[in-house]
Amino acid sequence: MTDATVLPERSRRVQQHLHDAGVDTEIRVLPDSARTAAAAASAIGCDVAAIANSLVFLADGAPVLVMTSGGHRADPAVLAQGIGADEVTMAPPAVVREATGQAIGGVAPVGHPAPLRTFLDDALQAHPLVWAAAGHPHTVMPLTFDQLQHLTGGAVIAVV
Repeated sequence: MTDATVLPERSRRVQQHLHDAGVDTEIRVLPDSARTAAAAASAIGCDVAAIANSLVFLADGAPVLVMTSGGHRADPAVLAQGIGADEVTMAPPAVVREATGQAIGGVAPVGHPAPLRTFLDDALQAHPLVWAAAGHPHTVMPLTFDQLQHLTGGAVIAVV
């Protein structure tokens, strides 16, 4: 694992959550920000579809976390159907920060102040490894789909 002293505070919380869950992976610090799937894929050297974007939506007014493949954009109508909500909209930045304790572009699947109801894009299953933000725009971590599901307890749904 990466030396915890070089990780930003939010990434140290994520690392602790990984440790507590028994997930052995290394949080990597990137020299430049990876706020977008394309930037993260370029920095890591992977297919953009293997980037697991952490997006916070409001489902009937309540924040939910949706881990989507960087290879496409989530369709709110399809999400609403998969989540069982009447209305799904993107959460504003203030809601993202409040719900996750992390900034947009660095939201990890875990390490939030309280667990979020989580959904996983079924397209992520196609990749032996997916890459998720680790609590900060400069940190990422590789996970198998099974590890991602174990960490988040996320339900697998279609997002497009």
